[in-house]
Amino acid sequence: MITKPDKNKTRQKRHARVRNKISGTSECPRLNVFRSNTNIYAQLIDDVAGVTLASASSLDKSISGTKSEQAAAVGKLIAERGLEKGVKEVVFDRGGYLYHGRVAALAAAARENGLDF
Repeated sequence: MITKPDKNKTRQKRHARVRNKISGTSECPRLNVFRSNTNIYAQLIDDVAGVTLASASSLDKSISGTKSEQAAAVGKLIAERGLEKGVKEVVFDRGGYLYHGRVAALAAAARENGLDF
């Protein structure tokens, strides 16, 4: 019997491959995205110091709408919080997810609101 591959395991393998190549610093942190079935989360991470500089998620009380609208609001929020901390340029880590839908909406909103990547 042939079994289907576990989607999350293949995503984690993709993410591990990407993480071997990219790393965030205090000048250019990593914009990490995690997407669950119901919510989306974003963090600005300094991998050298092992510190999260800023974070945003769709769990915030001010965020509502469809999942794509929530993702765009999270992208706007993470950009604003990053700019408050003096972060202008980031490295985008899509977390092994395809650059499509909610992940692309978050990235586009972050770019529109001042983050460069």
